[in-house]
Amino acid sequence: MHNFIIQYFGTNVWTALVSSVIPLIWILTYALVAIWLELKISAHMQDRLGPMRTGKWHGWAQPLADVTKLLQKEDIIPAAADKALYLLAPFLVFVGGYAAYAAIPFSPAYIGADINVGIFYIIAVSAIVVLGILMAGWSSNNKWSLLGAMRTAAQLVSYEIPSSLAVLAVIMVAGSLSLNEICEAQSGWFWNWFVFGKFPFLFITFVIYFIASLAETNRAPFDIPEAESELVAGYHTEYSGMRFAIFYVAEYANMFTVAAIASILFFGGWSSPFGTFMSGPVWGAFWLISKGMVMIFIQMWLRWTLPRFRVDQLMYLSWKVLTPFALVNIFAVGLWIVLKG
Repeated sequence: MHNFIIQYFGTNVWTALVSSVIPLIWILTYALVAIWLELKISAHMQDRLGPMRTGKWHGWAQPLADVTKLLQKEDIIPAAADKALYLLAPFLVFVGGYAAYAAIPFSPAYIGADINVGIFYIIAVSAIVVLGILMAGWSSNNKWSLLGAMRTAAQLVSYEIPSSLAVLAVIMVAGSLSLNEICEAQSGWFWNWFVFGKFPFLFITFVIYFIASLAETNRAPFDIPEAESELVAGYHTEYSGMRFAIFYVAEYANMFTVAAIASILFFGGWSSPFGTFMSGPVWGAFWLISKGMVMIFIQMWLRWTLPRFRVDQLMYLSWKVLTPFALVNIFAVGLWIVLKG
């Protein structure tokens, strides 16, 4: 009996360890690829070549060189900073984004935690990021950092509402909070995906969610918390070296989180667009990652296309445009469900 208990709990510990390490490896690998893509996409949109020398082929090793440089830089802590909070803030921001990966179903065979309230869990745990950013801004004892942190809090709180309302519309259609069940509800051919299916209002829902997700990840044109022309670098002005790198990686981790959620809620998640053809555990991970990377490409495309919003425009878009549209959209989806079954 004693050996059985040790073997049982030992197996669970190893399973939990592997399940937690896989997303971490994915985040670190994907972040390097995404940084390189951003460099190349921005360069080509501005009629440049971007990095070409480091690593020879199109400068593929440039992100590795940048990360190596950041890790070697001196870790400077301002003399007047609140040291404990200052040191904790970047890790809290990363943990908030990393914890969300626990409920993302990468494929039918790999789901970190197949909880029946997966989407609610992700929305809740992502709020930790706001606490970390506020800690970073306040503890730095820098007015630019504090202003950037306050802007972030106001922006995230404002755009959580239309984002959550958009998610609620999908939950009404799927009848479940489980992301895995939402994927299964869209199985089959691509015309079964919610955004292309028999619920025409879900395309409007996708647009609302995608715009709100840009604001939640502080991506342009919603990069007001880090506005270089106004706030130097916002809440991470005083950070350098590895701690700045953690903020950087956390931003890209959050980008994939919202992209994966959009793929799951509207585009079938790990479901193949060709029915049973090219389906299965490995293909499921391929499809989810591919759909997520398309969303990330659009995020980068918009960053280098649109100018930054003013603060008043940012709030107007959330409270007077997206939120009313999201409320009307929920009513329309509910009415459609009742009338059409």
